Amino acid sequence: MSNVVNEEARYRGPALFSMGFRPFFLSAALFAGVAIPVWIMMLAGVGTEQLLYPPRVWHIHEMVFGFLPAVIMGFMLTAIPNWTDRPPIRGIELAGLWSLWLAGRLAIAVPGVASSVAAIVDCAFLIAAAGLIWREIAAVKSWRHAPMGVLVSLYALGNILFHVMTLSDQVADLSPRIGLGVILVLLTIIGGRVVPNFTEEFFEVRGRPERPAEFAPYDKASIVLVVVSVITWMVQPWGMVTGCLFLLAGVVNAGRLIRWRGWHTWPEPLVLVLHVGYAWVAAALLLFGGSLLGVGLAPADALHALTTGAIGVMTLGVMTRASLGHTGRERHAGPLTVTIYLLAFLGALVRVFGPATGLTNHLVMGLAAVSWSGAYLLFAFSYGPILLRPSLDE
Repeated sequence: MSNVVNEEARYRGPALFSMGFRPFFLSAALFAGVAIPVWIMMLAGVGTEQLLYPPRVWHIHEMVFGFLPAVIMGFMLTAIPNWTDRPPIRGIELAGLWSLWLAGRLAIAVPGVASSVAAIVDCAFLIAAAGLIWREIAAVKSWRHAPMGVLVSLYALGNILFHVMTLSDQVADLSPRIGLGVILVLLTIIGGRVVPNFTEEFFEVRGRPERPAEFAPYDKASIVLVVVSVITWMVQPWGMVTGCLFLLAGVVNAGRLIRWRGWHTWPEPLVLVLHVGYAWVAAALLLFGGSLLGVGLAPADALHALTTGAIGVMTLGVMTRASLGHTGRERHAGPLTVTIYLLAFLGALVRVFGPATGLTNHLVMGLAAVSWSGAYLLFAFSYGPILLRPSLDE
């Protein structure tokens, strides 16, 4: 982290484009805070005629290939300098990459843009992002980080496939699975690094004797199981084997979480939230596996344990910590930050389990949207000034 902060301290351009997490985390939060209420309006039949795709298709695409890529690149562009020991992507290059992301959102939403043009503009961002990641990895031959380049490249391919299938009047069901599968693998890999690392740091600072388990063959097995489950999901989305693999992956990853001893981190929500986010990963694997076997929740509700639960909570945990740590501020979750976590958690809880309570669909969707999108709007409100101003280390 110190390398990143020192690099930012030497930067003399606009603060927003000094590090990748700044424009992408802020934009992702604002987009999530607006896109979900827009989706709820669409469900009510308001404003559906001006979008490139039908409401449900638009919602799937913009959350999987619009919102999430911004969060991923905010994290990747901040982590890459530590992986490669090279200067971060910033200034004009960062502003250009961010502009590609914004152009994709506008091209799909603004009336009058030709469908083929909108698709090309939208696809350009993830293609450029994958190219930048590969460039940085190749520059120092840091091939142990090649899986990150492979995953983002697959992500870009999934987005291309989504547009090709949809614009050809075919059902684009494979491409969202590719996108969500990539995210699930990323959560398992990256979460398996940052959660125990930050937990160990917490224990050391507090002088506690506990330590999370070190990375071991058990962790490798948990990642492999997720990868195999995702690949099987690509081929047999509704198969019994797929369901059993997801269940097994869920059990193993729940055990992985226990090995990190996260219950001792309750005094610092900034660390505890990462354990809660990974608990959602394990829960998503278990719930989705059960749904494929006809047990428990409906598949769509179980899948939202991944999207609203694991992704929602984990991304906000990473976004808040990175925004504080990389701008020279104390890494501590105050009342507003804790409120962000609670809103995201409650929104996910309502969206995943609300339909099974017998409440009307519109009520469940509305309550979940207000809570979940409210978490991201509160992040933008409370962390926006931090992301727009220079680091305190300057």
